[in-house]
Amino acid sequence: MSLVTFRVEGFKELDQAFNDLANTVGTSRATGKNVAKRALTQAAAPLERAVAAAAPVASGHLQTSITTGTRLSRRQSALSPKEVPVEVYVGAGPLPQAHMQEFGTHDQPAQPFFRPAWDAMVQAIRDSIASFLWLELQKAAARAAKKAARLAGK
Repeated sequence: MSLVTFRVEGFKELDQAFNDLANTVGTSRATGKNVAKRALTQAAAPLERAVAAAAPVASGHLQTSITTGTRLSRRQSALSPKEVPVEVYVGAGPLPQAHMQEFGTHDQPAQPFFRPAWDAMVQAIRDSIASFLWLELQKAAARAAKKAARLAGK
């Protein structure tokens, strides 16, 4: 499995907003994780489309299997480190031919489709993560405030 990770740092205000959200009446720590998952999924959607468009077509299974999600296959999950609280994956799922297409074999030359799409979009994805996080955080804060007002009115 080829694992590419990048860290987004320097968002002190964003971290403070997450802490404020966690301290709001009627919210939990899971609320912040759900906000992050939604934002990362939205930021990864253009990559998913680009990878699917660049995937070689033989039977079409490779293109249709490319998804964005938070779950891995059992094998992929066993190989993945469990260090971070929120992860979003883009890839071909458990299809073994995806790796063979991307990296090649001794009988088949490589036909990279994921790495070129990633290289073309990595900067846009990094830039969009912050805006999506703020947008989802504002929505969650509005929902929490509405819930707190409803609870106070009872």
